[in-house]
Amino acid sequence: MAKIFIVEDNDNLREAVTGYLKLDGHEVIEFPRLRGLHDAITKENPDLLILDVMLPDGDGFLAAKNIRENTDLPIIFMTAKSAESDRITGFEIGGDDYIVKPFSPKELTLRVKAVLRRLGGGAEETQSTWSHEGHELRILVDNHQVLHDGKNVQLTAAEWKILLYLVQRPGTVVERGRILTESLDYLAEGSERTIDTHLKNVRAKLGHAGWLETVRGFGYRFTGVPQ
Repeated sequence: MAKIFIVEDNDNLREAVTGYLKLDGHEVIEFPRLRGLHDAITKENPDLLILDVMLPDGDGFLAAKNIRENTDLPIIFMTAKSAESDRITGFEIGGDDYIVKPFSPKELTLRVKAVLRRLGGGAEETQSTWSHEGHELRILVDNHQVLHDGKNVQLTAAEWKILLYLVQRPGTVVERGRILTESLDYLAEGSERTIDTHLKNVRAKLGHAGWLETVRGFGYRFTGVPQ
């Protein structure tokens, strides 16, 4: 399905993640160090890079910054650095997702699937179905339609854009400023507060607040699991 590079110095973790990804049909190339990574990216043209941050021969953030100067290769950071400042750094560098150790390999494979669906270069899916705590959410992109537990949900244009933006980044914490500039295409003084209002309205209309998690001091995260 996809060619994936994984850079991780812990042999057991790297092999476990590789095994799960291969079960999903992916081709996986392993790197225990950063050495040789840049040349391999140029020659092999992978679809996705899973990158540890703390490596024996260098800093994963710095490596990703250098990679970003030459390619838009999707990057998932896989690290024990859990501080919010580290997450922000990862996204500012251009990471597409950030998963903190320890984690289940299944969670990582779901994140890989989401990133490839969003950024892998194929046609965007026109519909998707998600589950959370026994509820179902279905997104019909072409029709600008949302179905929650089979019932149609009427959203404003802004609410639709914000929900779709978050759904396309499942499990990723997105700051309010990014939601404004990347989904609503504007940024005015104090306007980040409008995101809170829009999300409050979307939660009320869905009838199940758990789809959209507030990460205090940063932003929001869509919690649905793809079906």
